[in-house]
Amino acid sequence: MRLLVTGGAGFIGCNFIYYMLNKHPGIYIICVDKLTYAGKIENITQLIDKGRIAFYRTDICDRDGIFRIFESEHPEVVVNFAAESHVDRSIESPDIFLQTNIIGTSVLLDACREYGITRFHQVSTDEVYGDLPIDRPDLKFTETSPIRPSSPYSASKASADLLVMAYSRTYGLPVSISRCSNNYGPYQLPEKLIPLMIKNALAGRPLPVYGNGINVRDWLYVEDHCSAIDAIVNSDRTGVIYNIGGNNEKRNIDIVRLICKELNKPESLITFVEDRKGHDLRYAIDADKIRRELGWQPVFEFDEGIKQTINWYLKN
Repeated sequence: MRLLVTGGAGFIGCNFIYYMLNKHPGIYIICVDKLTYAGKIENITQLIDKGRIAFYRTDICDRDGIFRIFESEHPEVVVNFAAESHVDRSIESPDIFLQTNIIGTSVLLDACREYGITRFHQVSTDEVYGDLPIDRPDLKFTETSPIRPSSPYSASKASADLLVMAYSRTYGLPVSISRCSNNYGPYQLPEKLIPLMIKNALAGRPLPVYGNGINVRDWLYVEDHCSAIDAIVNSDRTGVIYNIGGNNEKRNIDIVRLICKELNKPESLITFVEDRKGHDLRYAIDADKIRRELGWQPVFEFDEGIKQTINWYLKN
């Protein structure tokens, strides 16, 4: 397989590259990344230096640049991780999110049409569904749940999803979409909850928690996410959407308290701050479809995954 991975120097993207190289020894990977603040070349330098991947520093919105890469590398499968993904940043500067997440996706889709691919996979998010009430644990997002994004970030990802499905229907492009719950694990930037709390706790700095901390998220270890995408792109099912969840719903405040406990830091470091605008209350994923159709299910229990994550940050 000749696999092109966009956003491959970022958190989930680099984990996916490492996973695919280990799982499929004969694979050829082309990594495309703009190297914004979220893409760290250090995450993949060893792979570039050893010739295990080809790397292009290119913006997915750069149509000429992307088309040149397709012309020279002839990818068969494209997995699009490239995205602006921080909700707070999207509230401050929505235009950047619209440009990268929508226009960038359209450029990739056009390149796939022009040069022919066997699969375009869009990495989306459960945030396109909006949120669920905290007092209804019986409710979960399914692939048929209505799209009700709450932030410019989730709205831009929902728009990209609609565009991907339109290319499937209009042009017959072989596509798939995955909508995943909150990821955690190695290489994640400390603007996200878990690495931020680890970093601040180690430094003895305040641990800022939005509102009262009762917002609920479903957590998935990043390697489980990678294995799910692998299963999707290697299946013969196209024009499909799969939810990927860890069945690990936890309140933000409980995550922070667990990190304090694991690092032997006092909970007095926890500082409640003004809540985020339009802050979603609860995310919960029903991942029955991918289990039923592709036989995928998460391997990592949260207690194991969070310890591995904390140990990685202690070493790095």
